[in-house]
Amino acid sequence: MKTSKTKTPKSVLIAGPCVIESLENLRSIATKLQPLANNERLDFYFKASFDKANRTSLESYRGPGLEKGLEMLQIIKEEFGYKILTDVHESYQASAAAKVADILQIPAFLCRQTDLIVEVSQTNAIVNIKKGQFMNPKDMQYSVLKALKTRDKNIQNPTYENALANGVWLCERGSSFGYGNLVVDMRSLKIMREFAPVIFDATHSVQMPG
Repeated sequence: MKTSKTKTPKSVLIAGPCVIESLENLRSIATKLQPLANNERLDFYFKASFDKANRTSLESYRGPGLEKGLEMLQIIKEEFGYKILTDVHESYQASAAAKVADILQIPAFLCRQTDLIVEVSQTNAIVNIKKGQFMNPKDMQYSVLKALKTRDKNIQNPTYENALANGVWLCERGSSFGYGNLVVDMRSLKIMREFAPVIFDATHSVQMPG
């Protein structure tokens, strides 16, 4: 009897520092992540932000900025062969970031910002939209549709297949539960998977806001 082997789809893994601190630090972290990046069962992306524009405090470190940050991410990409994810907070950052990053991430608090979604969707990068902590997971279909219609005006309804084909993802990162608290409703993963591939941000989901 002959048996056939079915190729199992790779699991996407996104890992790296929250924000770029230095090139030395990036290299150190990238080196430690090599066993995961080399795992044949994983589709690995190295994540780091050049600017965290949503810090709670004005005095908090935000990062090296767009130009220097992208230069360092390009070095990591060339030296380690990693695919890159970085987030953008403003529309003007999208085209420059897409020259380096394979995925552009839209922060949770900006998940409904039409101009930002459209600008990011006009690049060739995968679009990863983080679900706002305040959002009904079902309503994220409208953010997905903004991205999809930017890439293909003929699309009328967001579906998992359309989003996968056009490189539009969603990211679950928890939901507000009163003030200063987050919970993860795992039903959100199934709901959002009806109209897009879904990433689970396991680190931010267990943080206490503030």
